[in-house]
Amino acid sequence: MVLVPGGTFRMGSDKHYPEEAPSHFVSVDPFWIDEAPVTNAQFRRFVEETGHVTFAELTPKASEYPGALPHMLKAGSLVFKPPPGKVDLRNWAQWWEFHFGANWRRPYGRGSWIKGIDDHPVVHVAYVDAEAYAHWAGKELPTEAEWEFAARGALDGAEFAWGNELTPGGRHMANTWQGDFPHQNLGLDGYERTSPVKAFPPNGYGIYDMIGNVWEWTSDWYGPKHTEDVKKACCIPRNPRGPREDQSYDPSQPNIHIPRKVLKGGSHLCAPNYCRRYRPAARHAEPIDTSTCHVGFRCVVRRPTLTEGEQ
Repeated sequence: MVLVPGGTFRMGSDKHYPEEAPSHFVSVDPFWIDEAPVTNAQFRRFVEETGHVTFAELTPKASEYPGALPHMLKAGSLVFKPPPGKVDLRNWAQWWEFHFGANWRRPYGRGSWIKGIDDHPVVHVAYVDAEAYAHWAGKELPTEAEWEFAARGALDGAEFAWGNELTPGGRHMANTWQGDFPHQNLGLDGYERTSPVKAFPPNGYGIYDMIGNVWEWTSDWYGPKHTEDVKKACCIPRNPRGPREDQSYDPSQPNIHIPRKVLKGGSHLCAPNYCRRYRPAARHAEPIDTSTCHVGFRCVVRRPTLTEGEQ
């Protein structure tokens, strides 16, 4: 793990998506954070020692999904499938498919396997799976404020985790999408899907993959915007948490009360023409019962006295 010193920073952004605003000052205490997302190898060890069965491997209960088509009540997860050509970017169903049998062991559905990608981030983990791993490891999931502070790598106010240019000097600093999303993936950064952790340079704190590769779960419930900025130093929020669980429901689906958590960091599917969320300030709402092929996680320890031998 890497020790993040803590401090005061400007969280969020007023220049991009509305849910990132308003930009506001926040303080966080020192904490330790995993230097990279949890990998397939690490998650396998957890499963072998605990017998944990992930949410994607469980058959959904009809009572929990009223109105669901019976033939869809099978274990599985969402998998990205590029369409053959240009599509309406307002309709994500054009490139996401629910695959029966897709899970952390079979990231692209039946017939796929994680052999040879032990050092890639584990995916198809719902919130409960990430939380269970963290508990087993003696850790916790980061808050949104902790995650964003760590991602900025001491570059407070910078657009990206490495500065203000997406590709400084033409160099790709994270695993993101190059080309016309979702049908054209040029793979100029060397990867079309997930990449091994630490394949790209670390940020200023020595932390890898905070941007791109996979989205990462945080422990905060999602709210549609940040709280207003506080001008007085005495009143800056310290170690803030998100809203209440019942405030995280999707207002566009008033009859469905599935709470949502905040995801951070963007993924290898974030592109300039669609999802410019490969920035520390970016955030996304994810229902806690949803897993996909581009969402993973990392953990924190809120014990600044953790010794080097305990890392």
